[in-house]
Amino acid sequence: MIPENLPPLLAEALSARGYETLTPVQASVVADDAKGRDLLVSAQTGSGKTVAFGLAMADELMPDGALDRPAAPLALVIAPTRELALQVSRELMWLYASAGARIATCVGGMDASRERRSLNQGVHIVVGTPGRLRDHLERGALNLAALRVAVLDEADEMLDMGFREDLEQLLDGTPETRRTLLFSATLPRPIVALARTYQRDALRISTVGEDRGHGDIEYQAMAVPPSDIENAVVNLLRLHEAETAMLFCATRDNVRHLHASLLERGFAAVALSGEHSQNERNAALQALRDQRARVCVATDVAARGIDLPSLSLVVHVELPRDAETLQHRSGRTGRAGRKGTAVLIVPYPKRRRVDMMLRSARIAVTWTPVPSADDIRAADRERLLTQLAEPVELDEEDNALGLRLLEQREPHEIAAMLVRLMRSRLPSPEEMLESSEPDRGQRGGDTRTGEHRPGFDDTVWFKMDIGRRQNADPRWLLPLICRRGHVTRDEIGAIRIDQNETRVQIPRAVAAKFAASVAKTAGQGNDESGITIIPADGPPPQAPRGAGAGAGPRGRKPNGPRPASYSARPTRPRR
Repeated sequence: MIPENLPPLLAEALSARGYETLTPVQASVVADDAKGRDLLVSAQTGSGKTVAFGLAMADELMPDGALDRPAAPLALVIAPTRELALQVSRELMWLYASAGARIATCVGGMDASRERRSLNQGVHIVVGTPGRLRDHLERGALNLAALRVAVLDEADEMLDMGFREDLEQLLDGTPETRRTLLFSATLPRPIVALARTYQRDALRISTVGEDRGHGDIEYQAMAVPPSDIENAVVNLLRLHEAETAMLFCATRDNVRHLHASLLERGFAAVALSGEHSQNERNAALQALRDQRARVCVATDVAARGIDLPSLSLVVHVELPRDAETLQHRSGRTGRAGRKGTAVLIVPYPKRRRVDMMLRSARIAVTWTPVPSADDIRAADRERLLTQLAEPVELDEEDNALGLRLLEQREPHEIAAMLVRLMRSRLPSPEEMLESSEPDRGQRGGDTRTGEHRPGFDDTVWFKMDIGRRQNADPRWLLPLICRRGHVTRDEIGAIRIDQNETRVQIPRAVAAKFAASVAKTAGQGNDESGITIIPADGPPPQAPRGAGAGAGPRGRKPNGPRPASYSARPTRPRR
């Protein structure tokens, strides 16, 4: 239900836009106790913040239900990035269209002289980035003497990006009688300090608990070997075939590498990071909007303010540093009632940390296996059948060509050729470690039966100080053993995982070399989880029935160097 205390022109704009009710943050800022007060609002990305502060400042902009003639700006909205400022401007334009509002947008990368002309002609609302707004203020083009409302959107991000001095200069240039609306996903100490300096008796509003996790976003997580992260990304993209997908990496280098790898595999992908110019960013975003590209690889900062209506899949290729970052990233999808999927790719050694982060953030997540090549082929078949079942209009040329084909081939041959043609246009799925060796869990993970593979009659056992309590799993222990011991997979026999330790079977012919290698690599930072590998005093005891080799429900944070990150650039398996 739209509140009755809104100006009629704005209520009509909301109804025309399809609003039947307000989001929690929107309802909070227009409540009676928020009228006329400074606001310190904590709300997540995608919760409707732009419309919220657009409604909140309506009483100051149009106290009599209508706007005065445009002159010096009445409202100033400051956003951290060009994309977010443009998005805010578009939202305010439809909200205030019936009121005849004139809105000026001032951002880097645009024609500054044109912006100055727009300001000189008179405006009601100015939206911009800190640096460009400060430049206009210093040049005398931006007159803040009549300002009634100042809005800081994504204030935490602006401080993180080093805009404190710009913000202070802009706010110092406004009348003390103005309202200050400060919106921030988080409220760290610098934000609280800024609020104390520039706000008076601010009403604190938090809808984080209500919006947390975004009800329209399905969270999934999948544990993978560190060396298989890139292959997992490929299979996720192929399984979902999303209209638009966004992949998050932590560094520019990783964005560059993953982008190049996806292009090599045949994906239509673009990249966004701090190393790209404004023109490159504009071209990338336009390619996503007109569907010439369907995948965007980005860093956290570069993706700020991007609004892509067709975005339905977010993949956290590298884990976010905390739950707030997770939600900021994921909030790029699942907007305005649309459904979205956010997937975390979790290296096996980091699963416990991710579990704790998700629990603390009260985010419900489903742990799923990485899509296999068979899963993707099955999804492709269903998509093909669905596409062919959709009604289409065929012209005479289409029908004529179809009849010619029927004269030359049998119907089932034409159908098979069509399937083959469509498959040839899609990137091939990758074989994951789990799916490429489906018997590995029995051959290498569980030797309860005492059976030996050929060539493993004369063996030596080694033990590792990690077991089911620490989420030990053959799928990530196997590549670790190969790296530490300088052996191949074929030179590793059984892997027996017990409650607190794991024993590994090595042929006696290579046991001495293996022992020397694990001793040498232990002190060279090659052990990615601090695990100790030493000779065992004999074979493991027979495991009781039901004591399998899978990961247990609990785990510990390994000692030693941090696990290798995605920046190690895993290579594709040879075919």
